[in-house]
Amino acid sequence: MTQPETSRPNLTRRQCLAGAAALPLVAMLPRRAHAAEFTYKLATGQDPSHPVNKRAQEAIERIREATKGRLEIRLFPANQLGSDTDLLAQVRNGGVEFFNQASSVLSTLVPAAGIVNTGFAFTDYDQVWKAMDGPLGKYVRGQIEKVGLLTMSKPWDNGFRQITTSTRPINTPDDLRGLKLRVPSAPMLSTLFTALGASPTPINFNEVYSALQTKLVEGQENPLAIIATARLYEVQKYCSLSNHVWDAYWILGNRKAVDRLPKDIQEIVFREFDKSANDERADIATLSKTLRGDLQAKGLQFIEPDKKAFKATLAKTTFYKDWRGKFGEDAWKLLEESAGSLA
Repeated sequence: MTQPETSRPNLTRRQCLAGAAALPLVAMLPRRAHAAEFTYKLATGQDPSHPVNKRAQEAIERIREATKGRLEIRLFPANQLGSDTDLLAQVRNGGVEFFNQASSVLSTLVPAAGIVNTGFAFTDYDQVWKAMDGPLGKYVRGQIEKVGLLTMSKPWDNGFRQITTSTRPINTPDDLRGLKLRVPSAPMLSTLFTALGASPTPINFNEVYSALQTKLVEGQENPLAIIATARLYEVQKYCSLSNHVWDAYWILGNRKAVDRLPKDIQEIVFREFDKSANDERADIATLSKTLRGDLQAKGLQFIEPDKKAFKATLAKTTFYKDWRGKFGEDAWKLLEESAGSLA
């Protein structure tokens, strides 16, 4: 898997995660000598140890310094202010000014955002960043802005999603049949696993651990960084490196809140979130290579299935045809320009 071409900090994996883990599970507040002119909130669903929160906090501190304290952004990680679906509503109505959301869940509001989650479309990061920093990313950002939200930077990296289970390893498409699998509230992922014969169950992320622990569902699917920081390995036995979907993170802004900021502050916000996007992408690329060993040491058993077999099984269904019809020919063409032809 090729790393994205970004500025890479000289961080080890342990520094990346352990350093972020020291951040408290409360609002992450920058120090200030006097009251700010603007005080905004940034909500995320990720654990404080996830690179999203580390890099977001760094952006917040740079914004405070560059604006000489005029804008203070308070970071609330780990769904402190509500579930993903709750927060999506809050960022629309201004209850929170900024929110980090995955494309997979954002697609419930902006259907076009889900095109990046098309099953087995991207095979590596060269394809991903060609698409997301190019015409496809521009198209998705335009669709997001039509619902009154702003994208505050280029997309961040959620990573390639993998399947974990507690009951049986997933080696072939047949192993998915009847599997009770947690998915986010995302139409793309529900239809993907339905087409592959599983029984997908939408559950908000803040309820995933308990759903797995109580056996409400047998498995779930998420990138390795989420599996590690959310400690899902404690309630799962197998991890199948399926790479079935790549997912983006978007830093979303409430349009009215952003418009209230003077133009010079707006430019600083966009610039610093963009810088942290590059740094977070590099973090995830590094973690994708190193976390397997860590998770194996914690008892998670890894399987490397034949991804082509899953894609071939999917191609025998109406999955690609149906989604091509929903996204439209223009959007589908943009996807295939980077990912290659899809059945």
